[in-house]
Amino acid sequence: MKEMAGVPLPENIDTRIANRVRTLRTERQITLETLAARSRVSRSMISLIERGESSATAVVLEKIATGLNVSLATLFEDSSRPANPVSRHADRVSWRDPQSGYVRRNISPANFPSQIQIVEVDLPAGACVAYETGAREESIDQQIWVQEGRVEVTVGNETHRLSENDCLAMQLNEPVAFRNRSRKVARYLVVLSQPSRSSRT
Repeated sequence: MKEMAGVPLPENIDTRIANRVRTLRTERQITLETLAARSRVSRSMISLIERGESSATAVVLEKIATGLNVSLATLFEDSSRPANPVSRHADRVSWRDPQSGYVRRNISPANFPSQIQIVEVDLPAGACVAYETGAREESIDQQIWVQEGRVEVTVGNETHRLSENDCLAMQLNEPVAFRNRSRKVARYLVVLSQPSRSSRT
């Protein structure tokens, strides 16, 4: 088991992502070719991800999430766990973006029917993550609440400089970039609301 800043990074996280992408695509009756066209990610790359043979970057995974019309956080959910209204600290799995080095973990209870998802992110000093898509068929509301440090969030053409305890509300309907220009790790919570999630089983 690897670690980053004291956070355990389980070896099977790519397998979880693989299962989620494959399951979501199958449930929606979308072929690899169709998902490739919708997400602008090659068919071969999606196939590798579904087989757990590629450690995709956050940018690539966000494109696939857009193609599946779900939030990025949905790809990190453990669909094998029974629905539970309680999320335990010890059960949370962390994932590190191989490109930027940022670490994210889903905080919300697994598989519980709710419109809300909560994600915790550690953004290393000097790191930047730029999501190129954003727009989904269904509106997703998102808020960023900074817990430690400073984060620069660019939504479309507008940039917001956030400090500790600042909160930014937005919709996922255009490109978004997160940048940490400081020399310290920044930690923030991402809270998302997607109406269709409340009806899932």
